[in-house]
Formats: sequence, structure tokens, C-alpha cells
Amino acid sequence: MNRPILLATTLAALAFPALADEPGPGGSKPPVPKTGEEVYVMMCQSCHMAGGKGAVGAAAFPALANNPRLGTAAYPIYIIEKGKGGMPWFRDTLTPTQVAQVVTYMRTHFGNNFPDPVTPAEVEAMRKP
Repeated sequence: MNRPILLATTLAALAFPALADEPGPGGSKPPVPKTGEEVYVMMCQSCHMAGGKGAVGAAAFPALANNPRLGTAAYPIYIIEKGKGGMPWFRDTLTPTQVAQVVTYMRTHFGNNFPDPVTPAEVEAMRKP
């Protein structure tokens, strides 16, 4: 192969981007949380903190740790689904399964001891108009 053709071929190859499935290590699609803990870390932890102790600063974020209101599964389901005060609703963001998993996670962590698992059916029942 002569040099001008090799040079032209090389330049042409460099002119077009590589068509990879996903760019970078994480890709362009956000990860989908699959467990209650993953949902908490991705959606709740930035406000309610890693230990579920809440925070006060530019706003007040209630503590989930040792929270007796989590004893009734309907309460956290309602708050997650509908929002309250400065907390947005997550009905359009989380599936019923994800809501059930994160509520179960919160009820069994951070010093809470409400072991009854929450089911997606309970969440779906609250979603009905």
C-alpha cells in the first residue's frame, strides 16, 4: 500500500467516532436500582443521610432512624407516592416493586424493627384513584 492511500485511510478512520454500545464506564443510561438499599442510596440518602438521621440546613429532612411512623407501612408508602412538604413524589419515578423494597428497607434498618415486608400489591392499592 502506498503512503498517500494509507494516510488517507487512517485520516478517514479517525474522522468518524467509534460506535460503542455505551460510552464510558457507566454508560449513558443511569443504573436502575434493584434492591431497597439501592433505591435508598440513589433516591433518599442525599436528603435523609446515610444513617437515616435526616438533616437540618437549607431545609429540614426528617429522620428515618428510630422513626415510629414507619411502623405502619401505609405512611411511608403514601409519603413516597404523593410527597409531602418539600419532599417530591416518586410515583412517576419508582415502580411499585421499588417502593415496596425501599419501604421494607427503611422499616428494617436505621434502628427500626418493623420486619413485616411490604408488597408491591400494597403500593398498587394506594396508587388507585
